[in-house]
Amino acid sequence: MLDTTGRLNGRGAYICPDVECFKKARKSNAFERAFSMKIADSVYEDIERQMLEFDKK
Repeated sequence: MLDTTGRLNGRGAYICPDVECFKKARKSNAFERAFSMKIADSVYEDIERQMLEFDKK
């Protein structure tokens, strides 16, 4: 889930609010290293969609 406020509970990983940064982090497996687990493609797709929707606002 994308946390635009930085106040949601739970574990998180910071990334700049740019879709290109997200794509670079995904390609380099930065999220998988940050969370020490495999991330499903559907999670990446959901976060990218949320980022694109947030940019429209």
